[in-house]
Amino acid sequence: MPTISLCMIVRNEEHVLARCLDSAAGLADEIIIVDTGSVDKTVAIAQQYTSHVYLFPWIDNFAAARNFSFSKATKEYSMWLDADDVIEESQQKKFLQMKAELPPDVDIVVMKYHAAFDEIGDPVLSYNRERIIRNDGTHFWEGEVHEAIVPVGNVLYTDIGICHKKIIEGNPNRNLNIYRKMLAENKVLEPRHQYYYARELYYHRCYQAALEVFLKFLDDEGGWVENKIEACCLCFSCYQQLGMDQEALRMLFRSFEMDQPRAETCCEIGRYFFDKENYELSIYWYERASEVEKRPDGGGFLLPDCYGYLPSIQICACYIRLGNMEKAKEYNEKAGKYKPKSRVYQLNKQYFDKRTVA
Repeated sequence: MPTISLCMIVRNEEHVLARCLDSAAGLADEIIIVDTGSVDKTVAIAQQYTSHVYLFPWIDNFAAARNFSFSKATKEYSMWLDADDVIEESQQKKFLQMKAELPPDVDIVVMKYHAAFDEIGDPVLSYNRERIIRNDGTHFWEGEVHEAIVPVGNVLYTDIGICHKKIIEGNPNRNLNIYRKMLAENKVLEPRHQYYYARELYYHRCYQAALEVFLKFLDDEGGWVENKIEACCLCFSCYQQLGMDQEALRMLFRSFEMDQPRAETCCEIGRYFFDKENYELSIYWYERASEVEKRPDGGGFLLPDCYGYLPSIQICACYIRLGNMEKAKEYNEKAGKYKPKSRVYQLNKQYFDKRTVA
């Protein structure tokens, strides 16, 4: 069985660190904790789990800190987690099975990263991340912020999920400030960081500025196709916020030039026409979304509800507005097969049951 070093960088994480380590301690053969300047009880908590606790001065560079943590690892593979990550019990079992069966030639193990959840705790935003990396001195983190290791070599994709569950929000300006510092130092943002810089601008509601960076990213050569598709969707939102609906819709169709349509994009088009009260066209695009299959090895942000539940529940809403209650009920039942505990599905079901009784 291969051995794994869990390598973490932390700062002021006393409220979540024990939760994370409790969920992961039984999976790793070594724990490395690198503290980047905590002023709370983080270091004391870390020392309860491992003697391998190091200090690393924060220099506004996540890749530098993660590379330092990996440099301390002594096992065959290095694994990273953030302090507000949790590996649930069901996923711990899958992890241990994967570890026991891991082929010796695997260089990188990719796992699901669940970043947002619905009212019953099911993931509504997920994406693939390189999670376990062979410790052979050839893999390095890159990027001052939104750091990553390029998945090269023999990559194993798994459905093991890591849940990212914040309790306290961090500094919302941190990443944007790092990008602005990089630009002030005349550093050139490579395509991936153009994309993430534009995202930071978007989340700070700087829509015009975000749009300019997104469009430059889309027009330049290079850049990952998944990021370009997502950039089109975020440009759609920027244009809508700026009151430019026609330009917004064109951005969604521009994504079709890059690859096969994603369910997320088709749902956005469906929502666009729903908001315009063009329910027939809305149904058409939600139907297209329902035909798209998930890509297990895809690297983009995945909205699981777009692959079944959301198209069905939205088509139900369209048929209600068109006065076709029979079709509306049919699609609500389809939605219920995907998410039987959904509050919207349950309320719709009550509505249709009352109509039947009446």
